[in-house]
Amino acid sequence: MNWFDLQWFQFFNGLSGRSSMLDFLITFFANYSLELYALLFIIAWVTLPKREVNRRHALVVMVLSGALGLAVNALIAHIWFRPRPFTVLPKGTFSQLIQHAADTSFPSDHTTGSFGFAAASWGKANYWVRISFTLLAFCTAIARICAGVHWPTDVLAGIVIGSLSGLLMWKFSSFLRPLTNFGLRLFRYGQFAKQNTLPSTRS
Repeated sequence: MNWFDLQWFQFFNGLSGRSSMLDFLITFFANYSLELYALLFIIAWVTLPKREVNRRHALVVMVLSGALGLAVNALIAHIWFRPRPFTVLPKGTFSQLIQHAADTSFPSDHTTGSFGFAAASWGKANYWVRISFTLLAFCTAIARICAGVHWPTDVLAGIVIGSLSGLLMWKFSSFLRPLTNFGLRLFRYGQFAKQNTLPSTRS
């Protein structure tokens, strides 16, 4: 471990154990961010106007950006193993609020996926989507350190990988249009929305 990780891990992890409400929030964001994202994606998809295509395409790009970041993480994990804080720090010197397997710590998958979603939304999705996804990404990243399952540099690497994945995915977003069109066709949105036509009358 290095001084940066140790110092900032102690700072953020030291926030746990101070109040039951704060511990609840840390545990909630550390454990259930994926479910929150799924809910936000569904709300965003179904509440957009039926003929809105570009905003829905942004949602598709966001999902795949998170997936790309996680694929990069999987590759890194096969190259380098880094032990998690709770496996190397002396007992009694930290708080662990959630259970976790003692697998590789670097980079943080939760943070990478979160910032993959968020970065792909910047300037492309609705304002409330950009704000909510970005705030949730930061909450998730901090919670993973506070909960005692990641080092700060795990999270920083996740922010970088996720953000780059979001930017990179937009470079190839035109190739993802068929996938967006499939979703539009499935829900009868965009150019596949039903036409509301009045019946013709004859005099």
